[in-house]
Amino acid sequence: LGMRNVFTWVFGLLLAASLAAPASAACFADYKAKRPKPLRLHYGVIELSDNSCSSRRAARSEIERRIEKEGWQLLNIISIFGKDGLAERKESAGAYYLHF
Repeated sequence: LGMRNVFTWVFGLLLAASLAAPASAACFADYKAKRPKPLRLHYGVIELSDNSCSSRRAARSEIERRIEKEGWQLLNIISIFGKDGLAERKESAGAYYLHF
């Protein structure tokens, strides 16, 4: 009976730890945006909320909402990717790397 209690306690502890961990890995998108008059363009990388990782439509909505605060208009989403794609995009995004 003692060993069973130890097993139950350890199992419960592991279950609690796994539930406390984030439900999904980080999600990012790279995109192109413009600002009219005078015309300015930028390429950026943005971290998305978990809800926006599920579809391009959800990602588009979040990106548009966040960049329009500084007068930018989303042209297109190039891709949605995980943390492993960040390093290769950092230099190209420059000042707009995780800016928004």
